[in-house]
Amino acid sequence: MLTRIKGAKCVGIDAVEVLVEVKIERGLGIHLCGLADAAVKESLLRTTTALESLGFRIPGKKIVINLAPADVHKSGSGYDLPIALGIIASSEQEDLPDIGKYLIMGELGLDGSVRPIPGALPFADLAMKGGFEGIILPEESALEAVEFRDFKVYGVRTLPEVLTILKGSDDAVRFLIWNTRLYNRIHREKMHGDPHGGALAMDFEDIIGQEGAKRGIEIAAAGGHNVILIGSPGSGKSSLAKAMAGILPPMTTEEALTASKIYSVVGRGQCLGLMRERPFRSPHYSASLAAIIGGGGGDNIFPGEVTLAQGGILFLDEFGQMPRSVVEALRAPIEDRKVTISRLKSKIQYPSSFMLVAASNPCPCGYYGEGDRCICTPSQRYNYLSRFSGPLMDRIDIHVYMKSVPPSRIAVSGKAESSAEVAKRVLKARIAQKHRFAADSISTNAEMSNKQIEKYCELDGKCRETMDGIMQKMQLSMRAYFRIIKVARTIADLEGADDIKPGHLLEAASFRFLDKGNLQL
Repeated sequence: MLTRIKGAKCVGIDAVEVLVEVKIERGLGIHLCGLADAAVKESLLRTTTALESLGFRIPGKKIVINLAPADVHKSGSGYDLPIALGIIASSEQEDLPDIGKYLIMGELGLDGSVRPIPGALPFADLAMKGGFEGIILPEESALEAVEFRDFKVYGVRTLPEVLTILKGSDDAVRFLIWNTRLYNRIHREKMHGDPHGGALAMDFEDIIGQEGAKRGIEIAAAGGHNVILIGSPGSGKSSLAKAMAGILPPMTTEEALTASKIYSVVGRGQCLGLMRERPFRSPHYSASLAAIIGGGGGDNIFPGEVTLAQGGILFLDEFGQMPRSVVEALRAPIEDRKVTISRLKSKIQYPSSFMLVAASNPCPCGYYGEGDRCICTPSQRYNYLSRFSGPLMDRIDIHVYMKSVPPSRIAVSGKAESSAEVAKRVLKARIAQKHRFAADSISTNAEMSNKQIEKYCELDGKCRETMDGIMQKMQLSMRAYFRIIKVARTIADLEGADDIKPGHLLEAASFRFLDKGNLQL
């Protein structure tokens, strides 16, 4: 008897259907075909042991298991459950009339328990769009898809629970993820817990002074711009970067779904539903190229930090100490907002729309500009800043220089503006951009193309004269020209202005002092 069960595999952050075919006929042995990796091949022993522990028999005949399409590599342990169900149905040990109605994935334990798998959210999205009646997943994995309310999402703990669902039993409703004890417990904890989890407690009012840097961070957050912070040790660069996370608006449903899919694919999905807080990624400066951009071998290509920061912040501290190859590799993701990782037999594209927040010292000793504390020569300082190439600085919209706050200022410092107050202005500017780009596929000023800049950022005569003067004086590239206009548009949004004014352009240009040809502090 031939049985077909619908499974899936992840390609990037999306899932494609995999058909698991099981046929039992005269002969001997268990045969698995369909370009399966070692984890899938090992599933045969796990599956047969689990079935025997639950009282099922393994037919003494030839069992052929095919994973279609046969020319696509299959990896992971999620095919355990479909294979086990195929053996049960093909050997007619159980009648499973609903086996073709659901997409089914899960790893089996030797005792018949069902264990979590990565990629649950893309699987659920595929099942819903593919017209399936529902999806059956391990209980912990099914929690990622609880927001798919118009779709049956079953969370199971054991193989017998799956059989109950596939028999069409009325008792199967208790396995819907919203009816499980685990969901109810986690939901109660989430409702009564700290919504921010205490991960980023830094507030703008905790940072003394640095009004200019705070202004640059506010503009960057309002328009989704990239920013680099240059300053001596202890000037507050890391604190400002962490505080920036607190003024960003919540993610939209579309942004949350994309970010949640990324974390689901790498097995770090939310314990309940979609992630709503924007990610804040802060890798060490010694991170490898594969860790930052993404990599892997064969079909197992995993996203890097530029993708894990999707919709949020990628904070790179000690930017000047990072390997040059890694720093320069950021050019394409920053510009294209996606990254393509190619291998000999595979190519995967991941989204990488993030805000880069880089921080660096101004010189090797770190104290240039702090009186006579710097021991570096002018050539050493210039060479240190020259690590930031012109093409890379072109892509960073806002350059901020931070000096240490003097002790006298700390002693008499009053209460600074809180993150909540700044966040209100940022949200107002983001709402204006959302309305402006309602007919486009972008949501922030930083994402505008040159044609969209011409459409939404028309300059009058005075503004054109101002830009001509800026370009002649600062010797900027055309990319920097358009990025100044983007930042000026954000400054205008923060002020609630309909049009860009010369003052907005001058303030935007003041945040560009690291461009090639103007490399000085």
